Amino acid sequence: MKRALISVSDKTGVVEFAKNLSGLGFEILSTGGTKKALEEAGVPVTGVEKVTGFPEILEGRVKTLHPNIHGGLLAKRIPEHEKQIREHGIKPIDLVCVNLYPFQQTIAKPDVTEEEAIENIDIGGPSMLRAAAKNFEYVTVVVDAADYSKVIDEIKEYGDVAKETKKALAAKVFRHTAAYDAYIANYMTERVGEENPERVTFTYELKQTLRYGENPHQKASFYINPLGSEFSIAHAKQLHGKELSYNNIRDADAALQIVKDFKEPAAVAVKHMNPCGIGIGETALEAYKKAYEADPKSIFGGIVAFNRPVDVETAKLLHDIFLEIVIAPSFDDEAFGILASKKNIRLLTVPFSDVRKPEEIITSVEGGLLIQDQDTYTLDEAQVKTVTKRVPTEQEWKALKLAWKVVKHVKSNAIVVTDAEKTLGVGAGQMNRVGSAEIALAQAGEKAKGSVMASDAFFPMDDTVEAAAKAGITAIIQPGGSIRDADSIKKADEYGIAMVFTGIRHFKH
Repeated sequence: MKRALISVSDKTGVVEFAKNLSGLGFEILSTGGTKKALEEAGVPVTGVEKVTGFPEILEGRVKTLHPNIHGGLLAKRIPEHEKQIREHGIKPIDLVCVNLYPFQQTIAKPDVTEEEAIENIDIGGPSMLRAAAKNFEYVTVVVDAADYSKVIDEIKEYGDVAKETKKALAAKVFRHTAAYDAYIANYMTERVGEENPERVTFTYELKQTLRYGENPHQKASFYINPLGSEFSIAHAKQLHGKELSYNNIRDADAALQIVKDFKEPAAVAVKHMNPCGIGIGETALEAYKKAYEADPKSIFGGIVAFNRPVDVETAKLLHDIFLEIVIAPSFDDEAFGILASKKNIRLLTVPFSDVRKPEEIITSVEGGLLIQDQDTYTLDEAQVKTVTKRVPTEQEWKALKLAWKVVKHVKSNAIVVTDAEKTLGVGAGQMNRVGSAEIALAQAGEKAKGSVMASDAFFPMDDTVEAAAKAGITAIIQPGGSIRDADSIKKADEYGIAMVFTGIRHFKH
């Protein structure tokens, strides 16, 4: 008689699985709560303690860690191994069905204690899974309830599980236990405050296989951090529209990262991960009108994110142009109906109330990866000082604060021109700073007169100030720190421009 060891935390489908195995001639071995559930369902079960000759001890911490179990799991079906296990009274185990203590779900609880987390670190389960997976040529190992039916079907059809299926199930087990250990390692690392551990392991779960990547010839998939913030594109709720593409996801994330920096009602339009229009106002409608006015050409085919619910009047304006995605905390029923009348537009909601501690930014490079904190630095933390003879007016200060908030989200070299309520020009990703300034100023046009400018890094020379002055800029905010700062200050004074230094830069590569 073949033997199956079943011990699961998540009991979904396990009774039916065990009944099928029993009907196929398997002796069922089990422990604790699983044993009780199977017995109550009328499934014949042998307790593990009868196999080990040893009771569960230490509050259940030790029950399957025994040679009679692991010898049965690890023995190859070869004469030498079979002889050894017979000599020690060990019987082979042919199938293992185990899933683990819910460590991930436990640490996701906001009020979890360290003691509770530690008690949900499974020891026997991973040991059995790894032993069975190592011996996959002879042992079928099942960690996912989604595989129960496949295993039963193959046993019914072939008398055993196919070798390739066993191998695939073993690979899934090693992925599962690796992820499980990664959660534990990261939790413990955080608890001891280790900032730069000698190695890091991240684990993500597949959310969707994408149609393609940045370009149609590139394959791509979207994986998410199950413990990540609900305030994210990874955990956003899609209410309507086509499936998100690789570029949609990147752009939507950029839009969300920008809009979450605003406390007042704001609307952010993004194209290719750069803001093309940002507006603030008393309402979402007012903010959107300003964002649209900032660049009515580039917003076409873009993504718009709001930090306030979308109402009917705002939806009507959004409906008038082609947009890929609209993101908001919510949509009024009538507003949703208006936008959903467009078949392909994606409508996403995220809970703005769930803004948590910023996650680290992980960037891959060939052969490795870079990890850094998010850039959450604000003017409230900066040592802001006016370095010119003229200080900014109250209205200029409002505009400077908006410009500085925006420029950190623009690809370097970055120059942003704004008034107090909206962007007027955005110069992104140029190889020299004056090139970015020329783009931003050209976009602003006549509106540049009386507006302000922000630069994500210092001016290496005074040519950007010269260009700003000729366009009519009246105030500039920049980090300072160049060996030629004096030249830029002198040029600003020549034109009566107020200039402030923040002492902090906002490079975004």
